[in-house]
Order: sequence, then C-alpha cells, then structure tokens
Amino acid sequence: MKIVLASGNKNKLREIREILEPLGYEVVSEKEAGAETDVEENGSTFEENAEIKARAIYGMLHVPVIADDSGLTVDYLNGAPGIYSARYAEEGKRCAKLLSELEGVPDEKRGASFVCAICYMDEKGEAHFFRGECHGRIGYEKRGNNGFGYDPIFLYGDKTFAELSAEEKNRVSHRAKALEKLREYLK
Repeated sequence: MKIVLASGNKNKLREIREILEPLGYEVVSEKEAGAETDVEENGSTFEENAEIKARAIYGMLHVPVIADDSGLTVDYLNGAPGIYSARYAEEGKRCAKLLSELEGVPDEKRGASFVCAICYMDEKGEAHFFRGECHGRIGYEKRGNNGFGYDPIFLYGDKTFAELSAEEKNRVSHRAKALEKLREYLK
C-alpha cells in the first residue's frame, strides 16, 4: 500500500519509512508524489496542524496521506515551545535557546515530552488521529550525533535521543508510538 507523507522533512520521512516499510507500506514524500505544498500551520493543537497538512495533500492527490505535527513540550516553560517547536528559533539555534531559558533550573523541573500527532487521511478523505508521547527531561548540553531537532538535549533515561541508534529511538519515540497506533488501525 502506498501512502504519501505530507512533509518535505527528510528526517521524518526516514523515520516513518523505517517504521512502516517493514510492514509492507511504501511511504513516499509529497515531492516524490508530485504534490509539494507549503500550508500555514495555524491550528491551536498538534492534531489540527497535522490535519491541515494532510487535507492540503489529499486535496491534490486523493490518495491516503499521513501528516504529522510534532514538537517538544517543557514542563518548566508551561508546555512551550509546543506547537511552535519548529519556529521557536532559527534552524541550528533551537537547542541553544532552550538551554539558555532553562539555565539554573534544577533536574526535577526539567521534565519534557516529545509529542507527535498523526493525521491519516484515508482514501475517502476521512481523518483519523493517532497521538504518541515520549517523556524525558532536558539535559544541560548537547550530546550525540544521531537524530535531529531537539534530540541532542532530550534525555531519555541517561542518554539523549541523539545518542540512541535509529533502532533504539524507533522503539520508544513519540513518532514510533503514534505510528504503532496507526499501524494497528491499518491492520
């Protein structure tokens, strides 16, 4: 079964392929499907933003579409950056900004969660939602060379997401948990 990913993010595409392709799904990017779009994510929740992206691509192709909206919520910052995670700071400066905002904050107040909301738009254009969360905390410095985004500062146990192998991360991540729920639905 072919599913279009409503995203141009190569890292998300790789992660989603690694999780769904062994189950027999061919995942193609919106660009590979010939339907690139740049929609304004103006929803107030991860789910709303995922649906906005899915509907845009579905409206062009009328085939099954997956869109996700994901981000980091930090307890000390009352859930920020949340749905604004990608716009929180310039590319390459997000981790530094977050670390500076948590300077002097003790371990017990550095709780954080990665959140992923997936909207699966089926062949009829009906939206189905799947949410996954991974709880951890924010470290004090960037560590590791794997992953992307906030992975180098998000501690899961004693390792950052950027220190985990792709296989390890794909077993515990917010996206993996949401995709597992999608996979169960697709069965």
